[in-house]
Amino acid sequence: MTKLFGRAAVAALALGFATEAMATEWNVSVWGKRRAFTEHVEKLAELVSEKTGGEFTMNVSYGGLSKNRENLDGISIGAFEMAQFCAGYHRDKNPTITVLELPFLGVNTLEEEVAVSHAVYAHPAAQADLARWNAKLLMTSPMPQYNIVGTGEPRDTLAKMDGMRVRATGGIGNAFKAVGAVPTSVTATEAYQAMESGVVDTVAFAQHAHLSFRTIDQAEWWTANLNPGTVNCPVVVNVDAYEALSDDHRAALDSSVDEAIAHYLENYGALLKKWDGVLEEKGVQKVMIDEAELAKFREIAADPIREQWIADMSAQGLPAQELYDLVMDTLKKQRM
Repeated sequence: MTKLFGRAAVAALALGFATEAMATEWNVSVWGKRRAFTEHVEKLAELVSEKTGGEFTMNVSYGGLSKNRENLDGISIGAFEMAQFCAGYHRDKNPTITVLELPFLGVNTLEEEVAVSHAVYAHPAAQADLARWNAKLLMTSPMPQYNIVGTGEPRDTLAKMDGMRVRATGGIGNAFKAVGAVPTSVTATEAYQAMESGVVDTVAFAQHAHLSFRTIDQAEWWTANLNPGTVNCPVVVNVDAYEALSDDHRAALDSSVDEAIAHYLENYGALLKKWDGVLEEKGVQKVMIDEAELAKFREIAADPIREQWIADMSAQGLPAQELYDLVMDTLKKQRM
């Protein structure tokens, strides 16, 4: 009897250890607050937990683990297993994916943004680029074209943008610089204060960020059709953590990406439908920029910045022209 009990106890103890060993808990570093920009991360966590019966869980932290500009560094040292960041925050750390932040690429929809981003993420050069930080590109955070909010007289011509102090990062910042504006790359969480204190006159964001970071609350006008480009913000995972997953847990993660993105697109689409109502409610003027001004903007900013990017990246030994062509070819395929 004693022997039987002893064996049963050992078996139960072993089962307990096995169950514990099967459990996986990841920490995920994002910033701000839960919003349209993070809905795919939240959905991913939900799906992975469902598919694994609660064995694989993700704790999504909004600024508690790292500053947004330091998320890639945190991934590199294994401080957390998953993180979101934006390429324009540190272009030198992720040069390949900055092709997606070039101004006036002509991406028209969130679905097109997903397609071009994931095409670039799958390119060996981009994967090698991020592998330097022990990071694996998992999925994008697709955002619509940026537009600016401001106070006072609307900046609706290139002449009026000359000298404008604008919160803008990456290729969008370069585009504004090309027409005489002065871009500054304060983080999203600092944008409201920068606008309030007069450090910047205007702020370039996608719609969800104007809401989440309250720049719309200070705005008197919003450019509805400037559309100079967008930023690219991947979600990455630590390579060691990814490779340490069991086959079942890795399959649960990989198979949930498309579902999470689909949820994000549906959620963001609902926000875009409400946007005109938000402007009306807050008394923000919707400014339409003349097509002739937009054409001048594209002529000044698009071709020269793209050619300079290709030259600079090629000089670093990166297949810059190939990456740019990949974006253009992917857009064509999306529209067939």
